[in-house]
Amino acid sequence: MDYIKVLVVDDSAFMRKMISDMLNSQPDMKVIDTAKNGEEAISKAKSLKPDVVTLDIEMPKVNGLEALKEIKSIEGIQVIMLSSLTYDGSKATIEALYNGAFDFVQKPSGSISLDIEKVKDELIEKIRYAKFSFNARKKRQNLLYNTSDRIEITSNVSKYKTNKINAVLLGASTGGPRVLYDVITKLPNDLGVPVFVVQHMPQGFTKAFAERLDKNSLIKVVEAKDNEDVLNNIVYIAPGGYHLMVKNEKIHLDLSPPIHGVRPAVDKLFISAGEYYKGNILCCIFTGMGKDGAEGVKFIKSLGGYVIAQDEATSIVYGMPKAAFETGCVDEVLPDGKIADKIINMVRRV
Repeated sequence: MDYIKVLVVDDSAFMRKMISDMLNSQPDMKVIDTAKNGEEAISKAKSLKPDVVTLDIEMPKVNGLEALKEIKSIEGIQVIMLSSLTYDGSKATIEALYNGAFDFVQKPSGSISLDIEKVKDELIEKIRYAKFSFNARKKRQNLLYNTSDRIEITSNVSKYKTNKINAVLLGASTGGPRVLYDVITKLPNDLGVPVFVVQHMPQGFTKAFAERLDKNSLIKVVEAKDNEDVLNNIVYIAPGGYHLMVKNEKIHLDLSPPIHGVRPAVDKLFISAGEYYKGNILCCIFTGMGKDGAEGVKFIKSLGGYVIAQDEATSIVYGMPKAAFETGCVDEVLPDGKIADKIINMVRRV
C-alpha cells in the first residue's frame, strides 16, 4: 500500500507520541520519524522526504516559521502547522500560511489527552487533503503546459445583464489566506462598496488575519463586530466561531449551529447578504475543501447577482470552487491573479 509518509515535529515528547499514535492508527498513514526542534526537522525532512510534515510553531533552536521556509524549499513536501491559541501564536500561524503552509490545526490546550481527540479528525482530514492536493495540482499544472490538453477557462452562465454592484462577498477555506491577501491588498481605498469575507478559520486567529491584511492594504480591513454599521470602503472579516450576516445596514454575528461543519460559513453570509442587497452583489468562491458556498451561489444567482469562481489550476484545493461551478450558477471562472482587477472593474463598471 502507498502510505502517506508523515514527519511529526514537536518539542513535547508527549505530543509527538500522541500525534504519532493517532496517525499510525490510520490504514493509509505512517509516521516515518519524529523531530523535537526545527533544526532536526529540517535535517530529517531533507533526508527522509516525507509527504507531509506536522510542524509545531513554538520550538527551541529553530522555530516553526524558520523551519517552514527551509522545508518548503524541498520539492513535494506539504506542511501543516500546529498552533497554540495565543496572540503571538495566531500571528505566527497567519505568517506561516503566507509562507507556504498548507493549513493549520489548533494545538490542544488544557487537558491535552481530552483535547487531542477534538483535533484528531481535523488533522487526519487535512493530511489526506494535503497529499491529494499536491498530486492533483501537479497534474493540473502539467495539463496547462500541454497545449493539446489545455484547460479552457469558460463561463457557465449566459451573458450577464449588468447590475450596479453594492457589495462584494468573498468565501474561502484551505489555501484562502494567501489568495485573499493577493486580492484584498490590490483593492483601492475608494472602492465604493463594502467587502465581506468568510475565511474558514477558528476563533482567535481571524483577528491576526485581519490585522495583517489591514497593515498591507490600501483599503481598511477589520474583524467584524456585532451590530456595527456597514460602511463602504471597508473589508469585514468574519470572526472565527461566528457566522457573519448582513441585516438592515448592520453586521450581525450569529452563533447558530455550524453549516457543513464550519462557523463562519460562506453560505450563511451569501444568503443573508442576498436577502439584503438582492441582485446588486458580486461574489467570489476561492480555494477550499468541501462545498460551502454552493447553496449561497445558487441563491445569489437567482436574484441576478454575479458569481466568480477561482479556477482549478490555481486552487490549492479545488473543492469549494468546483461545487460552486457544478451548480451551473457561476458566471466566470478566473485564475486568482485576475480576480482583483475583475472586482474593481465591475464595481466601477469599467
